[in-house]
Amino acid sequence: MNAGPRPAAVGPVGPSRITKPRAAAVSIASNFTLISLKLAAAAVTGSVAILSEALHSMIDLIASVVAFVSVRRADEPADVEHPYGHEKLESLAASIEGMLILAGAALIVYESVHRLATGAEVERLGVGIAVIGFSAVANGGVSLFLRRQARSHGSPALAGDAAHLGTDALTSLGVLAGLVAVQITGAAWIDSAVAIAVAGVIVFAGVRILRRSASALVDEAPPPAEMDRIEATIANARSGVPEIVGYHKLRARTSGRRRYIDLHVQFRRGTTLERAHELAHELRDAIESELGDAEVLIHVEPESSRRDPSESPQAFRAG
Repeated sequence: MNAGPRPAAVGPVGPSRITKPRAAAVSIASNFTLISLKLAAAAVTGSVAILSEALHSMIDLIASVVAFVSVRRADEPADVEHPYGHEKLESLAASIEGMLILAGAALIVYESVHRLATGAEVERLGVGIAVIGFSAVANGGVSLFLRRQARSHGSPALAGDAAHLGTDALTSLGVLAGLVAVQITGAAWIDSAVAIAVAGVIVFAGVRILRRSASALVDEAPPPAEMDRIEATIANARSGVPEIVGYHKLRARTSGRRRYIDLHVQFRRGTTLERAHELAHELRDAIESELGDAEVLIHVEPESSRRDPSESPQAFRAG
């Protein structure tokens, strides 16, 4: 007998709450504007560092479009072809963003090395300094906005978008410092050196995003602290309920913002099926209430299946 998931209640979005697609749309508009400004500045100055920033923003724009599409799709309810929902699309989108970031870093390094070898000059840096300074402020503001929305909605795609926009803001500050140094010293090689340093920061951000999204795509378990919360909830729900004699095979996985948890619960000999079913539902409700976005599946077993928790396979928790 299974205590399965209940249909999710869907309430209206309050007027003060920004939806995930609207948050992603803000990122798209910001990136499109900054790409135009950076490309114009790169053409005027001949700076490979500004060109690298323009390329970075192009990657951000593609990633923002991917995030926009994924968050709209991820919120669609489960259907026949996707009975477990579409939440993993957000993690897939974050993976695509990470790969795009790494590809962009490789192009930046190539162009920078080429400029160092050919000795290209930069000029009229005042325009570039102004554009990159504005870019740093704009990306920093949009990144903070998206980070708040990602926490509010539990969205990996928005979190990924916020992460690389934040990285873009930091790299813009680095490029800004490099352009000022070129303006003061006249050493054009600093421009390419700064661009290579920017590429290194971008690689770090891309790997971090890939690592985070991959953990969800391969059904990695939640952090130990969260598993401890689940077991504490089970212990509290069992208190004063003599019919429940133990549990085993407790496991959990993450998909988007949701947690999927299943476990086997043993009931004392003589407990009726109706009573076991009732208690299993109460235990499920307690766990889902504690974790928020969670779906719990409980398999009901007889007391004869009870084993000492220390004998349970190490891959699972038991009690």
